[in-house]
Amino acid sequence: MRAAPRGPTPSLDLRAVSCVGGNAPVDDVVRNTLIALHAAGRDDVPVARGADRPLLETPVDARHVHGEDGMGDLGWPPAQRGSDPRHAVELLRDTLLASAERITLIPLAPMTNIALLLRTYPQVAGKIERIVFMGGAADVGNATASAEFNVFHDPEAAAIVLAATAELGVPVTMYGLDVFYAPVVTRAEAAALTGSDAARLGGALITFQCDRFHRDEATIGDAGAVCAVIDPGGLTTQERPMRVELGGSWSRGRTIVDRRDWDGDMSHDPHGPAPRIDVALAVDAIRYANLWQETLR
Repeated sequence: MRAAPRGPTPSLDLRAVSCVGGNAPVDDVVRNTLIALHAAGRDDVPVARGADRPLLETPVDARHVHGEDGMGDLGWPPAQRGSDPRHAVELLRDTLLASAERITLIPLAPMTNIALLLRTYPQVAGKIERIVFMGGAADVGNATASAEFNVFHDPEAAAIVLAATAELGVPVTMYGLDVFYAPVVTRAEAAALTGSDAARLGGALITFQCDRFHRDEATIGDAGAVCAVIDPGGLTTQERPMRVELGGSWSRGRTIVDRRDWDGDMSHDPHGPAPRIDVALAVDAIRYANLWQETLR
């Protein structure tokens, strides 16, 4: 989560990080988050452990993509500090309510913590500028042929967030698979990321992905959603109605984006109006890849 940028520079005012089980079990996520923040020189940012499982689904992970430890099996030394004693939902609540300015939430994982936050403490909505989440897609899937992993992992949580934000008046942007794979960094560019611990860690993670998928380049992945907050001009979005499929045998977890191009009589549609969000459909990939590298350097 972050507040609005201060001054003309593309920087983040990072206030807190909430962790949730997703690509790796939640305790691995906490450890990896503390490592990444230490590498970035941000040991001051509180990190809290949140939901260790989806609301209803059996937990799954993506170790086949991200390594057994969830962070490339790099053997990076652990951070020396521990996590915040509060539950992640309480950390989110306290940080939002204490802020003098509205804050943007950037979920890069299943939205279990965010769903619990909005339904348990709806009074925080007035302190949320926007939610920009990495997840979903208008056209493709990766966990299944229909569903993207973060939404697939906890589709009920994603559906609750959509419903709650619509009710509470919180704008939402979906940075999904339609743009996710486009910003890439090459092996050579990753090797050139030297000097700071943050640069070396970022370069090592790109190299790990290149090795794992036998390619000469790898996506910056979820970092693209953070780039979209720093530099929204690099993202093309459309405001579209969207729902999360909760019942389909082959499509559970799919984000169904209504892309019909007319506004005629929809009374025959039994589902009624859907929450409207900004859906990312195109990205200036070079712009975001360069922003990622420049930030690490």
